[in-house]
Amino acid sequence: MNTNDFALDILKLAHHGFCCSQIVMQLALDLQGQSNPGLIRAMSGLCHGIYDTRGTCGALTGAACLIAYYAGKGKADDEADNHLPLMLSELAVWFEEYGTSRFGGINCADIVKDNQPDTAICGGLVSECFGRAMAILMENGFDPASACND
Repeated sequence: MNTNDFALDILKLAHHGFCCSQIVMQLALDLQGQSNPGLIRAMSGLCHGIYDTRGTCGALTGAACLIAYYAGKGKADDEADNHLPLMLSELAVWFEEYGTSRFGGINCADIVKDNQPDTAICGGLVSECFGRAMAILMENGFDPASACND
């Protein structure tokens, strides 16, 4: 999956006022041909480092939610996929290395300056996080284009 294929979609969603975490999840829903406004609204709780840029980057937290969207427990009689903790760990380790080497940290404030998201920087991060989450899912037997069993 080429993350550049989503650059225009990311820009369009950002233009419509969606934040990084929302965009990551919306890209996955678009792949499935699904709509879930409630989920996208819920993802806004992770925007801009949880509305304080001292918090963790929304592209990362959105990507973690994306992995859990496919592999987490969704109903009382469900079980989370046994690979979920390892998939989340892989994402977190990757992002810590990626964010620290490029920006000096993984918090929104490390990445954006003056508490203002930068479309060029944040769009690239969304693309990288979405791509990494999709790769992790596929490596663990998930088909991101398939609708989740709700």
